[in-house]
Amino acid sequence: MDLIVKFIALIVAVVIHEVAHGYAAYLLGDPTAKRAHRLTLNPLAHLDIFGSIVLPVVLVITNSPVLLGWAKPVPFNPGYFKDPRRGIMIVGAAGPLTNFIAALISAVIFRFVAPLPHLVAAFLFFFCATNLILGIFNLIPIPPLDGSRIVMGILPDNLLPAYMRLEAFGFIIIFALLLLGVLDYVVAPIYQFLIVLLLAPG
Repeated sequence: MDLIVKFIALIVAVVIHEVAHGYAAYLLGDPTAKRAHRLTLNPLAHLDIFGSIVLPVVLVITNSPVLLGWAKPVPFNPGYFKDPRRGIMIVGAAGPLTNFIAALISAVIFRFVAPLPHLVAAFLFFFCATNLILGIFNLIPIPPLDGSRIVMGILPDNLLPAYMRLEAFGFIIIFALLLLGVLDYVVAPIYQFLIVLLLAPG
């Protein structure tokens, strides 16, 4: 049953992450996500076969301590933004920020609303943990992760073209770092600090 709860928590977390990107773009004047019917919390509009189903199942089968995944990226068009670089930065930050807010809200309910049914408590715990992992992971400044969108907004113009060229190799770099365990040294300490801060009994 815990596996089902974990999977539901992951799906909800990745969906709100993507919707946040689209809604941020919409508030900045870009109707692309709305026209594509992606400003919805319906998971069917966002699920990616590999990122939302295959990868989580493989991680569960291999007893991975981390359940990670993603949804289909919500489309947006920077051409609608008054300041494209600032707009890209805001849209990029919206996803992780939403994950952190969701983690905080679920942690508050988990710690201060009692008694909770077991399944509800389990969902809140896994939802908090999953949102923290997604938020931290996506802030890594490797294109096309959200952290790179933030970097693009503050990087000097002369360095931007070279940085953007990394996106062609982004997923290769990310998977290589994951397989080598390098990202664990980045994500794990921050995650451990935040999960204890939010969920440890006070």
